[in-house]
Parts: sequence; structure tokens; C-alpha cells
Amino acid sequence: MGNMNFCSDNVTEICPEIMAAVIAANEGSAMPYGADEYTQRLEAKLSKLFEAPVIIFPVATGSAANALALSAIAPPYGAIYCHAESHINVDECGAPEFYTGGAKLVTLSGTDAQINPSDLATALEKAGIGIVHHVQPAAVSITQATEAGTVYLPEDIAEIAKLTHDRNLYLHMDGARFANAVVSLGCAPADITWRVGVDVLCFGATKNGAMAAEAVVFFNQELAKTFGYRRKRSGHLFSKMRYLSAQLEAYITDDLWLKNASNANQMATKLAQGLVKFPSVRLCHPVEANEIFVEIPESVVTGLRADGFQFYVWQEGTLPIIRLVTTFNTRDEDVDAFLESVRSHSVVNVTE
Repeated sequence: MGNMNFCSDNVTEICPEIMAAVIAANEGSAMPYGADEYTQRLEAKLSKLFEAPVIIFPVATGSAANALALSAIAPPYGAIYCHAESHINVDECGAPEFYTGGAKLVTLSGTDAQINPSDLATALEKAGIGIVHHVQPAAVSITQATEAGTVYLPEDIAEIAKLTHDRNLYLHMDGARFANAVVSLGCAPADITWRVGVDVLCFGATKNGAMAAEAVVFFNQELAKTFGYRRKRSGHLFSKMRYLSAQLEAYITDDLWLKNASNANQMATKLAQGLVKFPSVRLCHPVEANEIFVEIPESVVTGLRADGFQFYVWQEGTLPIIRLVTTFNTRDEDVDAFLESVRSHSVVNVTE
């Protein structure tokens, strides 16, 4: 039986290479709290990967990575500008507000879950900088790849970064699906991070084959000074840090992270190309990474579920919108089976 779960890329088992690395790390003793050899090597390896000196902090969850990173760049009276659909706004239960001590998330609209630079410029102009009655602009947060499965081009990020830095704010990137964006753009990791003005990146691995591992990567090293204390105070300093770092080290060894993301992206493209052949199916966003949002007849949704497929309904209605997420180990036959199920439950057949 193939993989019939398209709910998310965190439903998968652990990638074999990463599991092997955890097992290999489970030999003998190692110094705690990041003083182990794995963590020490990891910082040098990520500096090489990003072609710049970085300071890194492994944590176990994306929410911890995002919220703690934001706490290092936004004061309690600060405003963090983000897209209305961003994970920090919709899916983190107030963690950014909690760990910043009360900073306000100021949401912006924008097609395909991307911040529009002109909207950001307008919001910053109207922010009331220096007026004691208003939260003060502190940071901008973008998601790469976005919650809609689209990617920011390097020039888009550079434009946002210029607006950010011109006002002495900092730019944070939620990179839970960073690998998918790098593969989609065919660029170097540096080309969509520090080279275009990103100050701090949450480098995700969990959605792309790791067990539980994310790294907060500081390109602006000055901002990292308080992070160690913030991580400890929040309960995210692992005593047995080697098990997080071993995952991350395996993740970036021999381009495993890019191979995994490449498979996920390719399977999403194949699935999207198959779905749009059905006249009753409509793509809601361009498919640029490994997430697909489609408007699809309710009868087909019911049929897919009856056939055992799992996915999230993003928007209910007579024409529901469903989200499909492909993964590092989604197979051609999994996509073929899904498309065959759609075909079997469609009133109108495929158009060639």
C-alpha cells in the first residue's frame, strides 16, 4: 500500500539517512547543552552552506524557532509585520507575542500569501514612528516557501529587505519549507537569505525528513547575543543536544535536504499537472513548492476519502478547497492513485 496521506509533510516517517545519523550519535557519552562535537561541527558546516559566518541554535520545533527568533529582534512594544496567512499569525497560538513579551503582529494582505512591498511601505509610513501611543515597527517576517506553496524571488526579498532596513528594522524568514524554495528557485541558499538582506532564518528540517530539528540561523551576528538565554529560559535548550545536531548534520550532508525537497516538489508538480486536466478542478495558487490548493467538487472530496486518501479541507462549501502536500518520500504511484481516484469520482472526465 502506498502513501495515501497528503495532509502535510510532517506526517512522514523519519528519512532513513537521518535516522541512521541519530543511531550513530547514540554511541558513548557526549558533553551536554551544545558542547558536543556534533553541534560544534554543525555551525561550521552551515557557515559553509550559506557561504558566510553564521551563529546557529538548534531547537526542536518550528514554533520555538520562529517565536524565539522574533523575540531577539522585537521589543515588547514592537510591531512585527507579517502576512495575514503566515504561520506565526495563524498557527502558533500566540507564541510570538508570548516570547517577545507582548510585541504586536501587524498583518498585511497580498496574493499567494506573499507580502506586497508597496503594502508594507504604506503600513510603515502610517506606523506612527516615534509616537508613544503606537507600537513601534521592529521587524518584518516573511515565509519561504509561503503558506500558499509559492516562493519569493530573490529580488522580491531584496525589495522587502530595503524597506525593512531603511527604517532600522530587522528581517526574519520562516524557512519551515526553505529547502523546497531553494530547489524551486535553483539558487544558492545565500541568494535568498543574507545576500538579499535576511537577518535571521529559521532553517526547517522536520517537514523535510527530520525527526524534530530546526536551526535558528543568525546572519546578523549582533542579534544572536541574547538568544542563548532566551532559548534556555523558554525550555528549548536540549541537554542532549547532539541528537538535534546529528539530525541537522545528516540533513545537509551530500545535499540530502535538497534531494528530499526535490522529490516533494516534483511530485507536487506532477499532481498539479494531473489535477488541472479535470474541468471541475481549479488551482487556487501557482504550485511552486510542495503544497497544492485546489477547488474541487464536494462529491470528489467524499469519493477520495472513501478511497482512503487523507488531506485537509481548507475551505468548506459546495466547491471546497483542499490542501495537498507532497513529501520527500511521495512516490509516482501515490500521485497516480490519487489522480485515478479523482477521475473515478468526477462527473466530467479528463481533458487532454
